[in-house]
Amino acid sequence: MDKNNLAFGKMNFILLAVSLLLIVTGFVLMSGGGSTEKYFNPDVYGVLHVRVAPVVTFIGFVSVIVAIVYKPKDNDKEEGK
Repeated sequence: MDKNNLAFGKMNFILLAVSLLLIVTGFVLMSGGGSTEKYFNPDVYGVLHVRVAPVVTFIGFVSVIVAIVYKPKDNDKEEGK
């Protein structure tokens, strides 16, 4: 199989893995100790769960798009090979 015919290169897969790691991290940050009927946990509305985690998740989704669209430069074509 010729590497030039592949849709994604090595860098695309690395960027995609980092993006998915960011998304999973954002969802883990969003989850937290929940409240029960007998106990209210005020940390549910904390800055980490309400502001930071959605931003991390959004950055992860945007970086997935960047990872898909990213096209590395071909050094072989520039050198005339």
